[in-house]
Amino acid sequence: MTTRDATPDDLGHDVAVPRAAGRVVSLVPSLTEAIALTRPEALVGATEWCTHPADLDVPRVRGTKNPDRAAIMALEPDLVIANQEENRELDVRRLREAGVAVWVTRIETLDEAFTSMRRLFTHALGWQEPAWLGEAEMAWSRPAPLRGTVAVPIWRDPWMVVGPRTFTTDLLRRLGWRNAFAPDGGGGAEDDRYPHVDVPDIDTAAVDLVLLPDEPYVFTADDGPEAFTAAPTALVSGRLLTWYGPSLVEAAGSLPRPEDT
Repeated sequence: MTTRDATPDDLGHDVAVPRAAGRVVSLVPSLTEAIALTRPEALVGATEWCTHPADLDVPRVRGTKNPDRAAIMALEPDLVIANQEENRELDVRRLREAGVAVWVTRIETLDEAFTSMRRLFTHALGWQEPAWLGEAEMAWSRPAPLRGTVAVPIWRDPWMVVGPRTFTTDLLRRLGWRNAFAPDGGGGAEDDRYPHVDVPDIDTAAVDLVLLPDEPYVFTADDGPEAFTAAPTALVSGRLLTWYGPSLVEAAGSLPRPEDT
């Protein structure tokens, strides 16, 4: 494989990226979807959590937090794609020590998502920018004014919610929602990005809507809404709420806005 000069990934680590990656292993479900829809023949491995596209048929390398490094190396990838939040630094470091090129993304806002994905395709993979990326950016180009307050549980028993400095909080803000557990969308370095809370803290008159996604905890009509008596609830696709990639095109028109409730 012929490589270009080393290029810094989102964390500033210099990666000897291929001139045009022909074999890619993705350890990030949303980026797996992005690769599969852009150049499916280049995707040679993905995690068990990579569920889109629905017909994805590639070797699996275990999960995002416990990837099978030997299996990854056996696939002889030109590039492995990881994410700071979803994957462990230990796995990234050991793959690099074994001579595998690993590109790590860091995404906490929509704007970062567009910038990171553009760099991934043009700088890391050496491909052309996919058409869906421009379409997604256009769909989110006009932020809505804040008109409502929302809470987003991601687990129960114990209950956990989306907090500050998260991609989901920024996405909701762009839809016109204020996250009750990240009032300004920011928060200090000490703030928990996914805090543990009690149901009464979520179920208040100050919350206009509780969004219940189907991942990582699978909330359903019979498992989740019954816990709330004051705040209305809505079941939503976790993919549309938390993934970055082609799903952003669909998310812009499918996720609820304050005027819909």
